[in-house]
Amino acid sequence: MTLPPGTPDLEVLDLLVSVAELGSLGAAARRHGISQPAASMRISALERRLHLRLLDRGPTGSALTDAGRAVVDRARDVLEAARSFGDAVAELRARAVPRLRVAASKTIADHRIPQWLQTLRDTHPEVSVALEVANSRQVMDMVRGGGADLGFVEGPHPPPDLGSCVLGADELVVVVAPAHAWATRRDPLTVDELAATPLLWREPGSGTRDAVWEALAERAEPARPAAELGSAATIVAAARTALAPAVLSRLIAAPDLASGALVEVPLAGGPVLTRQFRAVWRRGAPPSGPARALADIAAGDLPAQ
Repeated sequence: MTLPPGTPDLEVLDLLVSVAELGSLGAAARRHGISQPAASMRISALERRLHLRLLDRGPTGSALTDAGRAVVDRARDVLEAARSFGDAVAELRARAVPRLRVAASKTIADHRIPQWLQTLRDTHPEVSVALEVANSRQVMDMVRGGGADLGFVEGPHPPPDLGSCVLGADELVVVVAPAHAWATRRDPLTVDELAATPLLWREPGSGTRDAVWEALAERAEPARPAAELGSAATIVAAARTALAPAVLSRLIAAPDLASGALVEVPLAGGPVLTRQFRAVWRRGAPPSGPARALADIAAGDLPAQ
């Protein structure tokens, strides 16, 4: 099927509709980013192609003729159909691009996800990744609800209603400000002492909180928190002021330990506080394709337990 002779292009129809809407050729030209003489030439070419006079041009402006109004009515339908076509094509293009929805806990998102995504991009440059950052409980809720194809969480136990695999272990360290009394103590700190001390805690739902709380609760009921804070960065800032000790991922604490802004307090018996990093997915829908590739990248990057 071929177009009938004299079929105008969409741009000049859109220009004619703008003349109808704005009431002048000059205003329509400005809307389309062209000069008024150029707009006039395009409308004149359209009139010749259609063999119709579309505008009455006068010193006070341009007015549509009866034929012009009829053409504008039809042009609006054509332009709306063209826009709908364009939207449909854009949607098809978007569907054709593989999209991976990832949710990650804050620690993993801040300290590991950027490197993992760069590696994924090197091997799967066609994949578009959307990342949501939340605490571990919220990440698992996103995966359960279908809002994420793959999640990365931390904590002591696998979620019973999700598929998961352990990616590696993360060491947790006790840190204090140099001005805190524990900074200069000679004897290692016992777990009982740590449990009895008000600490800086993450909010409920944090994988770090769950891991530390469970480890301490095996020995004694942990003391009431000195403060509950919504991010590791806030805990680091509070710990620097000597407000209270904190238990942090070594990934997070490393820069402040290196600079001396925080001091690590050894635990008696060596490091006993760890948590596991896991990939999680909806049960019965294990990761495949780019999701599987990202999980494999993560597993290869993290130290084994």
